[in-house]
Amino acid sequence: MKSLRLSISFFILFLLLSPAVFGQIPQVPAEIEFADIIVRINPQARREIQLDVDAQYRNPNYFKVKQERVNLYMPTIERVLRENGVPVDLKYLVIQESGLIADAVSTSNAVGFWQFKQGTAEEVFLRVDAQIDERKNIVSSTRGAALYLKKHNNTFDNWMCALVSYQMGLGGAKAYFGTQYNGKQIVDVDRNTHWYFKKFLAHKIAFENQITYFVSNKQMIEVPVQGPATLAALAKKYGVTEDHMKEYNKWTTNGKIPGDRTYTLVYIKDASLPVEPAIVQLPEPKKQVTVSAATKASPAYKQANSYPKISGNTTKASQPNQITVNELDGVQAAQTTTQSKFSDQIGLKETKLRKLNDLEEAARIEAGKYYYTEKKKPSADVATHIVLPGESLWSISQKYGIRLSALKAKNRIKRDTELKVGMILNLQEPRIRGEEIPIVPVVTTPAPQRQVVAEVTREPEPTQPVYQAKTNSKASEPSRITHSVAPGETLFAISKKYGVTVDQLKTWNNIGSQNIISVGQKLVILKP
Repeated sequence: MKSLRLSISFFILFLLLSPAVFGQIPQVPAEIEFADIIVRINPQARREIQLDVDAQYRNPNYFKVKQERVNLYMPTIERVLRENGVPVDLKYLVIQESGLIADAVSTSNAVGFWQFKQGTAEEVFLRVDAQIDERKNIVSSTRGAALYLKKHNNTFDNWMCALVSYQMGLGGAKAYFGTQYNGKQIVDVDRNTHWYFKKFLAHKIAFENQITYFVSNKQMIEVPVQGPATLAALAKKYGVTEDHMKEYNKWTTNGKIPGDRTYTLVYIKDASLPVEPAIVQLPEPKKQVTVSAATKASPAYKQANSYPKISGNTTKASQPNQITVNELDGVQAAQTTTQSKFSDQIGLKETKLRKLNDLEEAARIEAGKYYYTEKKKPSADVATHIVLPGESLWSISQKYGIRLSALKAKNRIKRDTELKVGMILNLQEPRIRGEEIPIVPVVTTPAPQRQVVAEVTREPEPTQPVYQAKTNSKASEPSRITHSVAPGETLFAISKKYGVTVDQLKTWNNIGSQNIISVGQKLVILKP
C-alpha cells in the first residue's frame, strides 16, 4: 500500500512539472507578430502549425534538454542579432536549424548552429578548415547568419521572404516570391504558404514565453581570446575541466586557438556561485598616429584612405569574377591560408597568383586582404602616397594596384629597410636621379593597454588608428578617425555610431550613389 502511494505521488509530481500539462501546450493564434510584420493565419494553416508545436512537447525529456540549450545560448544569440541590425525574432530559426547542437550535420553536409555549407560560411567570413570551424562557434556563426539574413532582406524588405531565402537561397526565393511581399507589413498564412516559414512559426510559438522547467541554474560565460592558446590552459585558468572546454568549444578541432583573429570562447558556470572576474590580456593595441595639419592637407594623405577602391558584388567578394579592386579584377581572402589552397579556391594557377600579386613563395594569404586576378598597373590613379607605420613596399603596391617593381623603380628604393614613416612616395612619375625623398612629420604614440573582464557578454571592438592634427590653439581642427567596416554594417549604422550623416561619409570616402561598402574597407570620419 505504501509503495502504491509513493508511485501515485511520483506520478502526480511528474504531471505537475511537465511543461505539457502545467504550462499547457501553446496554441497557434489567428494572428501573431513577427519582426514588425503582422502574420494572419487561417484555420487550416493553424491546424498544420499546431501539429509541429505539439511535436515539440511530445517527449518531456527531449523538451527539457532542448529548453536548457535554449536558455544557455539565447542571451548570446539575441545580443549578436541586435548588434547586427537583425530582429531578435529571428533567434527561433537557430532552434529550427540545429536544435542548438554545435556539431549538427545535415544530409546536405551543412554544419553547426546555423547549418552553413562551407562555401556559404566563407561568404560570410567564417573560417572553415582543418583547425578551425567557426560554424560551430555560437558568436561567429550567429554573426554570419545575421549578415546573410540582412543581405537578403535588403532585396525583399520583408523578413519572411529573407527567412525563407535562408533555406532556398536568394535566387530561389526571388523566383518563388517575386516582388509580391516587398515592403509588406501584413502577411496572410494559408495552405500555400512556404512550409519553411510555417515550421519557423511553430518553433516561435513553442518556445516563446514558456516557463523554463527542468532547466538547471547555469549561465554561459563568453571570453574573447586572441591566440595562440590551448583549451587545456584556458580550462585551468577558468576553473573548469578540459573536457568541459572541448564540449562547448567544438569549433577548435585540435584544442588550439590560433592568433589570426579574436575568437569567442564559452564555458558554463553555476549562476548561484559568485563570478570572479578573470582578466584577459588582449594583444598590444595598434599605435595611434598623429599627423601634422600640413600633412593632412596634402592630396596624398587625403586620398590614401579611400584606397583600395572596391566595386561590384561586395557580398561575394571572396568569389572570383565578383568585384574589382582599383578597377582590376580581384578577390578578397575569406580566411588565412596557403597560396596553393587559395589558388584552387579562385581557379587560378599558383604561379600566376604569385606573379600578379608580387608574392614571395612562402607568403601566406591573409584573411580580409584583397588580391588581384589580373595584371597590376604601371602607375596608380593618384600621384603620391605618405608612408604610415607598419606599411611595406608590397602593401603599398597592393593598396593602389601598382606593380611592386614599378613602385620601387619610381622611387629608386630596393627594399623595405629603406622605407621611413612619413616618406612621400611617387606613384606616377619617376623620381629624378639623386633627388631625396621628402618626409613629412608622422608621430606614433602608444595607445593605453586594454583589459577585458572575462564575464562580459560582447567581444571588444578592434582598436583603429586615430588620425589627429597637432595644434597649439584650443579650437583644434577636426580629428580624423579610420573605421574598419565590420560584417553587417551599413553606412547608416556607421553614421549613427559616429554622429555624422550618410552624405558626409560618402563625401569623405568618395562613395558613389549605390552606397556600396565592403567588409574590411577603411572609412574616414572627420569629428569636430
